[in-house]
Amino acid sequence: MAREEFPGWHGTTIIGVKKGGEVVIAGDGQVSLGQTVIKGSARKVRRLSPGGYDVVCGFAGSTADAFTLLERLETKLEATPGQLARASVELAKDWRTDKYLQKLEAMLIVSDGTDIFVITGAGDVLEPEHDVTAIGSGGNYALAAARGMMDSDRDAEAVARDAMAIAADICVYTNGNLTVEKITK
Repeated sequence: MAREEFPGWHGTTIIGVKKGGEVVIAGDGQVSLGQTVIKGSARKVRRLSPGGYDVVCGFAGSTADAFTLLERLETKLEATPGQLARASVELAKDWRTDKYLQKLEAMLIVSDGTDIFVITGAGDVLEPEHDVTAIGSGGNYALAAARGMMDSDRDAEAVARDAMAIAADICVYTNGNLTVEKITK
């Protein structure tokens, strides 16, 4: 079956919220193949600790591709301890120029508790406006919901959880089974 004919692993929602001295990255647990839910409890948010330096990452896209990118990011972080921006740029540069990595289909949200970035295969390292970002099939729903809550008295985790609940109600490729990681600075 040709790649374009294969229904593919589709959809997820990952959100990153920076508020009140903390960053929360949350992701749903649904893995879909075409119109079928294959798994409802996948863990798409992970904590990396290269050299004792905590970084939280969430991924959308192909799981194997995302794990490859997370391993590469961890290597970059070990080479540039405490420099998330530099490690992210180096990863994006490799992703864009390496023929093997160019085929990877995933996106990452990463944070060290101070900075939060979206890393894409197009070579982008994006710092979100309004201290909130989201990726995946339900990303725009979660982003809009979180943006609407940023001026409220909710903390970062409450904003992320409530935004994910809204996205799960709208996007059929997103469920309410969350993995949530928090970093406080």
